[in-house]
Amino acid sequence: MSNQRREFLKVSALAGGAALTTPFIANQAEAAGPGAGAVRIANPDMAKNMTVLNYKVDNKYVLGVKTDKGILDVAKAAKQFKVKAPINTDDLIQNGDQGLGKLVGLALSKGGPNLFLNESKIEYAPAITNPEKIICVGLNYAKHAKETNNPIPTLPILFNKFNNTLNSHNGVVKASLVNAEKFDYEAELVIVMGKRAYNVSEADALSYVFGYATGQDFTARDLQQRSSQWMIGKTNDGFAPIGPYILTSDLVGDPNQLKIEQYVNGEVRQSSNTNDMVFNCAQIVSYASKIFTLEPGDIIFTGTPEGVITGYPKEKQVWLKPGDKLETRIEKLGNLKFIVA
Repeated sequence: MSNQRREFLKVSALAGGAALTTPFIANQAEAAGPGAGAVRIANPDMAKNMTVLNYKVDNKYVLGVKTDKGILDVAKAAKQFKVKAPINTDDLIQNGDQGLGKLVGLALSKGGPNLFLNESKIEYAPAITNPEKIICVGLNYAKHAKETNNPIPTLPILFNKFNNTLNSHNGVVKASLVNAEKFDYEAELVIVMGKRAYNVSEADALSYVFGYATGQDFTARDLQQRSSQWMIGKTNDGFAPIGPYILTSDLVGDPNQLKIEQYVNGEVRQSSNTNDMVFNCAQIVSYASKIFTLEPGDIIFTGTPEGVITGYPKEKQVWLKPGDKLETRIEKLGNLKFIVA
C-alpha cells in the first residue's frame, strides 16, 4: 500500500470518528448560516420608519438614509455624534438597528447641512449587496401566466439568482456581453427578509420582513428557454438591478396593494398591481420557509405582471437592445432606472 493511500485512509477514519462524536443539530434553523464559518444573527433589531440605501464612496458601499433634508451621510453623522452605526444596508439588516434610529433623529434635530447629501450627486450602489439567498418566483401574476400560455401555478415556482446579478439604480446592464439575443424586462416587487424564518405561518410571515424594494428580473429569454431550467437566462452579470432604496415594512403597509409599472424609453409596457399575484407576499415567505431557512438579508423577487415582450405575438416581439433606457416603478418604493449596453 502506498504512503499516499495510507494517508487518505487515516484522514478518512479521523473524519468518520469526528462525525460520530459531533452532536446532531435537531433544529435546522440552528444550523443555518451563509457558509465559510459565518453565522447570521437570527433576530436582529429591525429598523423602522426608514428609507435606506447604499451609495459609493472611495470604491466602498456605504449607508445612507433618505430624509427631507437629503441623504444622511451615516458615517459622518456617527463620527460627529460619537456613536456607532451600521456601515451599509447589509450590516443594518443582518446586525440590527445599532442605534441608527436615534442617530437619524439627532442628525435631523441637531446636525448641520454638512451631514446631508444632494441625492442627485451620489453614485448609487445595489440597495443590498450580500444576501445569502436570492429567490425568485415564476409565473406569479395570473395575467402574466395567461399571456405566456402557461397554467396558473398551484404552488409557487421557485428559482434563483446569485450575487453576481446585483445591480444598482442608474446602473448598466451589459447585455452585449451575453451570448443571447432575446432580452426582456420583468418589473418586480422585492421582499427583504429581516429575521430568520423557518417553518413560519402565513399569519406571521410578514413580521419577519425587514422591508421592500423595487427590482428588475432582467432576462435572456433564449437562454431561459434553452432547457426546462431557467437559471442560465436569469443569472448573468448585472441582471438584477434593485433600488434606489429599501423601505422598512412599516412604511409600506400592505405589499399586495401596490401599483407596479415598467417603462422602456418612456413608453409604459407593464401596468398592474401586486394584488394580481397568484401567491401573495405572506404566502411566498411562509412557503419558502417550510423548504429552507430564510436568513436576514435574503431577498425574494416576487414575480412580474403581464406585458413582458415574450408575451407578445411573435411578429410584435421587439427585444431590448443596447441604448434602451428602462424605468421600473412601484408605488411608495421609488423608481429604478437603468440602461442596456
